[in-house]
Formats: sequence, C-alpha cells, structure tokens
Amino acid sequence: MDPLSLVMFGLIAVLIFFMFRNGKKRQQAQAEMQNNVRPGAQVMLQSGIFATIESIDEEENRVTVRSGDASFVVHRNAIGQIVTPADAPAEEETTELAPDDDPEFGERVNGAQAAAEETPADDAPTAEDNGTAEGETPKA
Repeated sequence: MDPLSLVMFGLIAVLIFFMFRNGKKRQQAQAEMQNNVRPGAQVMLQSGIFATIESIDEEENRVTVRSGDASFVVHRNAIGQIVTPADAPAEEETTELAPDDDPEFGERVNGAQAAAEETPADDAPTAEDNGTAEGETPKA
C-alpha cells in the first residue's frame, strides 16, 4: 500500500472516533438534563416557549407545563433546556431604572432616585471657598 492510502484510512478512523465521542457526550448531556427535570423548574421547550413544570408523568413520558395563564401537556423530549433549576435560589429584582428607561414626561420615579435628583451637590465650590464675596470674580 502506498503512504497516501494509509493517511486517508488514518483520517477516516480519526473522524469516526470523534463522531462516536461527540455523540456519547451529547447523550450524556441529554440524560443529565432529563434527570434534572423537576416540578418548579423553568424550562424552554424546543419550540421556544418558556414555561414552568407543574407535574411529570414518568409512565407516559409527559410533562405538564404552565406558560402564562395556559397549562398544557408536552412530551418529555420536547424540553429543550432548563433555564432555572427548581432548587436554584431566585435572583433579587432591582428597582433601578436602566439608562435607556428614562421616565416619560409626568411619570414619577422611585423615592431614592427622586431624592438624589433634588439634593444639591455638596462638592460644588461656593463663593466663601474662593475668598471672594458674592458677585465678585476670583483673582488669579
């Protein structure tokens, strides 16, 4: 056999090895995700719908999920990924406005932000700090 044929067979063997290895990793990840499916977990279905698991029927491989006001039954394999596990602590919501969420005209802002806007800055220099009286310009 010539060396080119040996290299080609070697490359094919390496490709087959990596295909099996990647397939095994995907199967393990899918099995781990299916084991973490519990009532109360927030999931994203393969269709892109975000929902919360209400109950699981192991015998029929069905999961009852709630999305908004609607509750529906899907096959267990329809769960694409777990967004928030059931035993994960909930994140605290912040009440601060984002820079692009400025209040509209006449809309009220929360108390802490309003107080910060109304108080003058204490760091501003005054006429007494410069040694001049009001109305005079400082001398250089």
